[in-house]
Amino acid sequence: MKTAALILSSLLAGGTPAAVDGTVQSLLSKDLTGVPGREVSMILVEYPPGASSPVHTHHAQALVYVLEGSIVMQVRGRAPVTLAPGQTWYEGPDDVHVVSRNASHWAPAKFLVFLVKDKGAQILVPAK
Repeated sequence: MKTAALILSSLLAGGTPAAVDGTVQSLLSKDLTGVPGREVSMILVEYPPGASSPVHTHHAQALVYVLEGSIVMQVRGRAPVTLAPGQTWYEGPDDVHVVSRNASHWAPAKFLVFLVKDKGAQILVPAK
């Protein structure tokens, strides 16, 4: 099993690494026009049944759009939310993502994440 740091270094190098319990694929990264030093990145996350990610932060504004299955998301200090296809989620740059998991133990889940962040910053940073 790969660590989150290894996942991110591979992702930032343009690879398609295995996530802790799923896969993360970098789809796009572009500089934000008129906003020096900032970029937008788009990633695709796929969780097999029962999969999850470790506690982390993005140090970015993260917008999630569920494509398939259902996922449970929670940031520290807020209640968990279960999202189905077509539903969205927002995470702020100071939020600690304490729960990110597939809600199902029998069906896969897939979602897009759009991140607005400092140019070159890691997409995911492990947290406690």
